[in-house]
Amino acid sequence: MTNKDKILKEWDLHEAPSPSYILHLDLLKENLSVIDKVRKEAGVEIIVALKANATWEIFPLLRKHSDGATASSLCEAQLVYEEMGIKAHTYAPVYTQEEIDDILSYSSHITFNSLNQHKRFGEKAQKAGVSCGLRVNPEYSTVETDLYNPCSPQSRLGIRSIDIQEWPERIEGLHFHALCESRPKDLFHTLQAVEEKFGKFFPYLKWINMGGGHLMTHQDYDNNELIRILKEFKQRHPHLRVILEPGSAFTWDTGILLAQIEDIVRNGGRNTLMLNVSFACHMPDCLEMPYQPTILGMQPSTDKGSWYMGGNSCLAGDYYGAWSYDEPKQPAIGDKIVFRDMIHYTMVKTTVFNGVTHPSIVLYDSQTGFRMIREFGYEDYKQRMGALP
Repeated sequence: MTNKDKILKEWDLHEAPSPSYILHLDLLKENLSVIDKVRKEAGVEIIVALKANATWEIFPLLRKHSDGATASSLCEAQLVYEEMGIKAHTYAPVYTQEEIDDILSYSSHITFNSLNQHKRFGEKAQKAGVSCGLRVNPEYSTVETDLYNPCSPQSRLGIRSIDIQEWPERIEGLHFHALCESRPKDLFHTLQAVEEKFGKFFPYLKWINMGGGHLMTHQDYDNNELIRILKEFKQRHPHLRVILEPGSAFTWDTGILLAQIEDIVRNGGRNTLMLNVSFACHMPDCLEMPYQPTILGMQPSTDKGSWYMGGNSCLAGDYYGAWSYDEPKQPAIGDKIVFRDMIHYTMVKTTVFNGVTHPSIVLYDSQTGFRMIREFGYEDYKQRMGALP
């Protein structure tokens, strides 16, 4: 049993509100210690990607254990500037004339997805004192799920080596993103592809951004191997600043989505626990990826007595299953269901489909207990649908 397993097993949730996302600060600090180790021993910069989690209440803590933040939009860049007090490393697949000036004002670095975008906005970025980079496509990736693989030859993300005849002026950095919850060997082979295709341009660079997907806080991740790979790269290219921008790694397995059984439906031989949360609205990766969540006290099962989890939206496919309890039990209305590892890529991807009530956002500290930082209600939904402030 890992330390995280022990903390979660002993966590008293009787006083916790439901539905709610609950971030356990002790678990977050455990992750941050791992990230600090890689930063210091490898001599690289690790910045936090807001695309995975943008709960700005924890930004002061994240800033102490990172080298900045990466943004994928004007809103994220502005949030970094306002709540972390720094300028962002910004990359978006496309920038617009209407937003570019504001984006540059909140950015220290900007990466262009195409040569056209650089031609359109590069000079403006240089005049604003923002360091410019290009996203490249190494046409190599170990990611098996097509939805999350940005490196096919037909991908709209990044520039292929065949399309860069000479390195453009004003470009100081190279950015690639080819990983998704990956291991060190995946980075090793990706770096081989990047160096083979783009290494001739490295003398023109000041920095290289190796993107996200480095799941260094997973219990099975070999951080010493990652450190070795990064050190060897730096030895080959000592003039380059090396930047990694993981999203999931910061908040991986740091909290839960606490749900509650509101009804039990038995139809056609299927037993479904109807919950006060939705897979479609609150856990979309379970349907999109699909990602199989972990439920504390339960295991995936194909037994006849298995229980499916039913979401509270009207989408016919808003369910996930099946599970059985670790110990013999008959569920009842009011029982809690605890979905593990529901902090990254959850709150940032929620929808207002059906107007279902959003789970609250709660922080937990072993010393001070639960602290509500955000509740959602009718006014949030109404404003989202067009009401003026």
